[in-house]
Amino acid sequence: MTMNTLTRRSFLKTSAAAAGASLVAAALPTTTRAAPVGANGAIRVAIIGLGTKGRGHLKQLSGRKDVRVVAICDLDQQAIARAVKEVEEKLPAPFTCTDARDIMSRADVDAVFIATGNHWHALQAVWGCQAGKDVYVEKPMTHTVWEGRKVIEAAQKYGRIVQVGTQYASEQGLAEGIRYIRSGELGKLKHIHAVYYGGRGAIARRDPWYPDALDYNLFCGPTPMVPLEREKLHYDWHWFWATGNGEIGNNGVHLLTAALRFIGADAVPRRVLGFGGRFGRNDAADTPNTQIAIYDYDVPVIYEGRALPAKPGMMMMDQVNGIRTGIVAHCEGGYISGLIGCAAYDPAGKVIKKFVGDGGRGHLENFLNTVRNRRAAELAAPATIGHVSAALCHYGNISLRVGEAADPAAIARAVESVPAAAQISRSMQEHLNVHGIDLAKQRGTLGPWLELDPATDDVAQVSSRDEAALKRARYLVHEAQRPPFVIPEKV
Repeated sequence: MTMNTLTRRSFLKTSAAAAGASLVAAALPTTTRAAPVGANGAIRVAIIGLGTKGRGHLKQLSGRKDVRVVAICDLDQQAIARAVKEVEEKLPAPFTCTDARDIMSRADVDAVFIATGNHWHALQAVWGCQAGKDVYVEKPMTHTVWEGRKVIEAAQKYGRIVQVGTQYASEQGLAEGIRYIRSGELGKLKHIHAVYYGGRGAIARRDPWYPDALDYNLFCGPTPMVPLEREKLHYDWHWFWATGNGEIGNNGVHLLTAALRFIGADAVPRRVLGFGGRFGRNDAADTPNTQIAIYDYDVPVIYEGRALPAKPGMMMMDQVNGIRTGIVAHCEGGYISGLIGCAAYDPAGKVIKKFVGDGGRGHLENFLNTVRNRRAAELAAPATIGHVSAALCHYGNISLRVGEAADPAAIARAVESVPAAAQISRSMQEHLNVHGIDLAKQRGTLGPWLELDPATDDVAQVSSRDEAALKRARYLVHEAQRPPFVIPEKV
C-alpha cells in the first residue's frame, strides 16, 4: 500500500484498526501517558490551514526552541508559498501538502493546529485524535451541535489533549472581573449582554463557477460540492450555511465563551430563541447580519450582533455601555464591561475599578504546557467547553433558520419572559429604523424557543409545537455529511 493510497482511501479504516491495538493505553488517565518526544525534546507540530489565523500560529511557533514546525498544509498552493516565505529565515523547509490526511499519517507529528474552514474543524480534530496527535482547533470547534460530542468522545477514547482557540477563555482581565462580581461588590448578577457590533459589507453575487486553482472537492469536504455564486472563495465562506456559521460563529463564539465564564455554566441552557435577518444587503450570503440569540440560563445570556453602522454612510458602529465588542455583565449595583480587560461601573456609568487584560496571550502556552504534562484538567478551553460554546451559536442559528417572518409585536410576545432581551430587541429595532428598515414592513425572522435535552444535545420540542419545525431543527443539530468525509457514529 502506497502512502498516497493509505491517506486518501483508507485513513479512517487504518487509524481505527491501529486504535484497537492501543485501547489499553488510551483508557489510562492522561497523567500516565508519556509526553511526546521529538527531536531535542521539542513538540513537533503541523499547521493545517494557512489563512490569517494559521499563519499567525506559524509565526508564533516557528521561532521557538521548544517547538518544531515539521509540516504545513493548505489546499491552496499560493497560501503555502506565502506562509513559507514569511518564516523562511526561522524555519527549516517543512513538509508541505494540500491534503490534511497526509499530515495525520506522519509519525513525526505530535500535535496539529487546525485553522481550516468551520465545516472541516470537527472531522480533522477527530482524525487527529485517531492518529495519536494532540489537537489545537480554531473556533468554533464544530459546524454542527452533534459534532461536538464526537470530538469529546475522540479526545477521551484516544487520550488526546484538545484545546479550542477561544483565547478569551484565558483572558486575565476578564478573570479578575469575574472574581470581582463573585465577591458580591456589585450585588447579584442579573444578565449578560454579549455584544458584537462589527461592520460587514455585501457579498457580491456572480454567475455559478468552480475554482480551478485548488482541489474544490477537498475544499468542500463534508459539505455538498456545489458551484460558488460569490466572488471570493476564501474567508467569505463564513456567510454561507454549508461552510460557515455566520457572525455568531465567527466572533460571537468568543463572547459566548466569555459569557459562560461569567455565569459559571458548562452545559447548554434550558431554552434558546433566535431572531434577526439580513438587512440592508441584497447579496449572495445566507447568514444574518443582524441577530439576537437568547439563552435561558438561571442568569440569562443575550447575544446581539449588528453589521450595519451607527448611521447610513458612516463607518463607525454603535456602542452599548462603552463597547462595540465584548461582554456587559449587568448586576444589581452596576455592571462590568469589556473583553480585553474590563472595568466595573456604578449604575450611573462611573468607573469603580479597572482590570487590565492580556488578550488571552497565555492560551497557546496553556495548550503546549498541557501537551507536555498530560494534565488535561489544566486546559483553559478543552473540547467540553468548545462544544458548549459552539453549540450556543448553532442553537441560536437553528432557531432562526426554522423560524418565520414576524412583526415587532410578535417579537415582543416571544421575548417578554426575558425582560433584558425585550429591551435589547427594542434597541435593535431602533437601530434598524435609523437605516430605514421598519420591521412592521420588512420583517425579520423569528424562531421558536428550542427546548433542549442537555443529556443528548437534541431539541426536545419547539414552542410553536410545529412538527415540521421540530423535524427541521433536529436535522440541523446533526446535518448530513458528504461521503467519504464523514465522522463515524463510533469514533
